[in-house]
Formats: sequence, C-alpha cells, structure tokens
Amino acid sequence: MSDPPWNRGAHAVYPGSFDPFTEGHADVVARVRCLFDRVTVLVAVNGEKQPAVTIEQRSADLRRSLPADWDDVTVVAWSGLTAEFCRRYRAGVIVRGVRNTTDLQQESRLAAMNEGLGIATLLIPARPGLAVVSSTAVRARHA
Repeated sequence: MSDPPWNRGAHAVYPGSFDPFTEGHADVVARVRCLFDRVTVLVAVNGEKQPAVTIEQRSADLRRSLPADWDDVTVVAWSGLTAEFCRRYRAGVIVRGVRNTTDLQQESRLAAMNEGLGIATLLIPARPGLAVVSSTAVRARHA
C-alpha cells in the first residue's frame, strides 16, 4: 500500500488569487508546512476577479510577507490550471482553506474535479478567530 500524498516528503500546492494575502492564508501555509516537505503558494489568475495589482506584484508582496526562514515555501505566479502545475512540478496535493459551509461546498466540487485529474485535495479548516477574514474584507478595510 502506498503512502498517502500528505505524508512527509510530498509537495503540496496552495493556489489562490491572494488579493491580498491575509492572516488566514498565512495560517494555512504555516499549518501545511508541518505536513509536507515542500509547499508552493501558487498565485493564480482568476478570470472572475479583477485584482488591484499584477500577479507579479502580488507574488513579490506575498514572498516578502513570509518569514525568511521558510525556505521550504516557494511562491510562484501561474496563469494555467492548478492541476497542470501539479503534474508539471510533481505536486501530489492541492491545499485549500475552508472558512464556512459555502467554502466547503465550493471546494468539494473543485476537489472532485481535481481528483478526476489525479490530484488529491486537502481541505484545511480555518481557525475560529480567522474564519471571518477574507481578502474582500481586507481590501474594503484598506480602501
């Protein structure tokens, strides 16, 4: 029997538009680092969103926001399908944060699609104090 993809030694990808990268996102990365040897934070293009800054700027800002000693975390800008990135760079797991039942329903649908493409999904529930944090709310607060 083979080890599940979330065992140590695996590579996980945490995709999102991260506009902006919030405390909740950072918490997911911190928790996932304990499960995987390598984590790629994939700053992605989402056609349904109009980010305030370019994907390159979001990627640079995100990298600067992470602790310098997190050398097991890579930040990459990507405009293709997450599953394609995973296949190309041998990542066996997509990580997604879940704040509420609406997120859970949406992420479960995406997880089923990715599973059909051969990529597992690990859903990480938000910590109670961070469940109300969203990029939309952070943008509104800083507008």
